[in-house]
Amino acid sequence: MSDFMTTYFGPLNKEWCNYFLFLSMLMFALLIIAFFTEAVFLFKHYKTLNGRIILNGVFMLVNAFLAYMVNRLLYTMCIKSV
Repeated sequence: MSDFMTTYFGPLNKEWCNYFLFLSMLMFALLIIAFFTEAVFLFKHYKTLNGRIILNGVFMLVNAFLAYMVNRLLYTMCIKSV
C-alpha cells in the first residue's frame, strides 16, 4: 500500500516544474492576443460602444492576466521548493 501511495501521490521530479513554465508562456501569449483583440474591437466599434461592452473587455483582460500570474507564481514556487 505504501508503494501505491508513493507512486501516485508522492512528490514529482523537478522536470514537472516545466509544466507551469509552459502554462505561463501560453497564458502570456493569450494575454497579448486578448489585449490586441480588445484594442481592435474598440477601434472598429467605437461609435456603438457602451459601458457593458467595455466592462466585458476589461474582465477578459483581467482574467487573462490573472491566469498568467497564477501560473508564473506556481512555476516560481515549484522551482524554489525543489
